[in-house]
Amino acid sequence: MTYIIAEPCVDVKDKSCIEECPVDCIYEGNRMLYIQPDECVDCGACEPVCPVEAIYYEDDVPADWKQYSEINSAFFQTIGSPGGASKVGASDSDHPLVVALPKAGA
Repeated sequence: MTYIIAEPCVDVKDKSCIEECPVDCIYEGNRMLYIQPDECVDCGACEPVCPVEAIYYEDDVPADWKQYSEINSAFFQTIGSPGGASKVGASDSDHPLVVALPKAGA
């Protein structure tokens, strides 16, 4: 099991969670952040600092956002498990379902 970042993060990317993550497993996409499921140690440090309540334990993701479990996992199909977000920096890509969402305020 792992933590999941869901839709409230899209176009927000506050990054408080990145600062709290002790294993550097939260990666930055173009429109949202993603948790690398193989690197996450389930510590939960990220969850309480998220100002938009976008982070959930995998079993607790609300029904409306269940697809974000797959979205988070699929984001890493290309880059795999690089061993830390700081090694790769921000990405200019997102999962196709995130790309398809309307822009905030549009």
